[in-house]
Amino acid sequence: MRETLRFLAALAFAAALLTGSALAAPPRTYQVTGPVLSVTDDLIVVQKGQDKWEIARTPDTKVTGELKVGAKVTIEYRMTATGVDVKPAAAAAKAPAKKK
Repeated sequence: MRETLRFLAALAFAAALLTGSALAAPPRTYQVTGPVLSVTDDLIVVQKGQDKWEIARTPDTKVTGELKVGAKVTIEYRMTATGVDVKPAAAAAKAPAKKK
């Protein structure tokens, strides 16, 4: 009986862990709209106002219609970190000097 209870408790704990990671939401999606300035197999450049937006393109990128220079497009994208550089804490965060 105790073996069964331990097994069920372990099973419930494992299910709770797996469910939490499975329900994690993906990052928000964003959009940019404008005319296409250039297109390659791995990059799309879009003019938005005075700015040129370079959006990466992968073989998984779904394209509806003919993607060519001059076409007006709306691109949906997600921001993904490619690297993180952590800086040391600022000098102000150090402990204050002791008074004499």
